[in-house]
Amino acid sequence: MIQATAVRFGRRSIRKGKPMKVVRNVSACAVMIVFAMSTASAQQAIRGTVTGIDEPGGRISIQQTASGTVGATGTAAPDSYKVKDGLLFNAVHPGDKVAFSAETIDGAKTITELEKE
Repeated sequence: MIQATAVRFGRRSIRKGKPMKVVRNVSACAVMIVFAMSTASAQQAIRGTVTGIDEPGGRISIQQTASGTVGATGTAAPDSYKVKDGLLFNAVHPGDKVAFSAETIDGAKTITELEKE
């Protein structure tokens, strides 16, 4: 039989082992929230313009369009993305407006979905 011992903190007494259970539960919830947020943000469509195609290197450069925030007038430098599906090279050309989803796979930003607009 396990004997519960109490530790006194001010007016409350807390059983040993109880704080660790709380910490473990809070940690598990935090991990689940972070995972859910990363999954949701990875699936949001990003809009931009194709600025370059490097078929031998397996990369496409896309300049993202500025979001609708007030004061966002500057343009960002184009980002280079690896391509998950090589058939995308036949579907787009420099200057095309696209909406795409990207994830980090093996440490590289990779286009997982791409749609011409």
